[in-house]
Amino acid sequence: MPSNEPLQDLSFKRNDQIDRKHLQTRKTGPKKLEHKKRHPEKKIALIGWSVASIEALDKMKRPYLVVSLPDFEEYATTHNIPFLPWEFSRDLPYEDIFKHAEALYRKLKELEVDHAIPIFEETVEWAGALNAHFRDDPRLFDHAVLFRDKALMKRRAHIGGLRVGVFEEGETKEDVRRFFRRVNQSLLRHPEQDPDPVHVKAFNKAGAAGHRIIRSEADIDRKLTDNNFPCLMESHLEGVEISCEAFIRGGKVQFLNITEYVVFGYSMMVPPSPEIEELRPAIREEVQKIVDVFDIDHGIIHPEFFLSNDGTIYFGEVAYRIPGGHIFDLMKKTYGFNPYEAHILCCDPNTTEEELDGVFPDEKSFNGHAGSFLVYPKSDYISGVNIPKDLEDHPSFDKHTLFHPGVSKIQEQEGYGNHLGTVFFYNELSDHVKQPLTDYVDHDFFM
Repeated sequence: MPSNEPLQDLSFKRNDQIDRKHLQTRKTGPKKLEHKKRHPEKKIALIGWSVASIEALDKMKRPYLVVSLPDFEEYATTHNIPFLPWEFSRDLPYEDIFKHAEALYRKLKELEVDHAIPIFEETVEWAGALNAHFRDDPRLFDHAVLFRDKALMKRRAHIGGLRVGVFEEGETKEDVRRFFRRVNQSLLRHPEQDPDPVHVKAFNKAGAAGHRIIRSEADIDRKLTDNNFPCLMESHLEGVEISCEAFIRGGKVQFLNITEYVVFGYSMMVPPSPEIEELRPAIREEVQKIVDVFDIDHGIIHPEFFLSNDGTIYFGEVAYRIPGGHIFDLMKKTYGFNPYEAHILCCDPNTTEEELDGVFPDEKSFNGHAGSFLVYPKSDYISGVNIPKDLEDHPSFDKHTLFHPGVSKIQEQEGYGNHLGTVFFYNELSDHVKQPLTDYVDHDFFM
């Protein structure tokens, strides 16, 4: 029986069948990286500055070179630290960083360096560019950018099946206004009555830098300037925020630390409260999923998650570097191992299983709870340190590093700025650490 379909429709159907067969036979999705080892007799370049990491390299007798800002050269010379000063140009497009890194690569190659390890957030793309040059594989740089560009990062996580909030990229205030309205419309909330907040974030800044919470349309005009664009816009995720410090070798999580953010931006505790610790198996599964989705063979990652009241785990973001907030020091206190040494071992692709044997403790065998409280100046001018009378008498008080800065005028900074010292607490019970980490948020430690 003859078909009544037009010939052109039959043609489209045949083409569609051919296209489907093509999609079924070709590989789609992320391209796998070829994780090559470094030259065993060459040096490691530490990109950034960390005395604890330098001490770890010295202890393990691994040949190295520190690449950091010229400000650190005098200290390095005094303490016989192999050092190369370098001005890391800021606010460069990523493709320009890759080109600029070639000159640094040539210098390092002459100095017998064959691998780069980033320390700070702003050095991740530089280390990625250097390793791309060392291995003659530009995709290693693209891979590093995944951990710096929050939009790319979210998209990769979403493609890989991690739970994320709604997000878009914004270029103008009108983009934010449209996003704010759409999110609240989907939640059946009226923007003029009880809107849900949305978050505006810089693509490549750490911590709270560039982060604005938009609670109303009026906030869009009041809180945002041209400096906030382009940006990542994302819906609000409710719940307890945690970070993880995952040491990776051979594409598998070797050790997982969970840090509870007691007061975001100010205080954190290791290990977390018992109710969060109970979720360790599920959290570990999500972290391993990040390792798989982002094709990570070795190193350390610092992902952040939101734990909702029903136990759902939402991905926030992930960094490929040492965490801030003195988290490594808290781990050292409660787990009794040296995370700085473990970081170097995991970041070195030549590390053997024998070298890692016995490095990590049992994740469940911790010795009490340790917390850090970051102290920020609350005014532009300070004349001295104002330590509460009851602080050092607190049963959980461990130590503090509060100091008076060399100048009284505090420079205007993005986000929370730089903390001027830290207060450390320790106790066998988590509640006895969380309580002071919360109590001192409103205290002004500087006069």
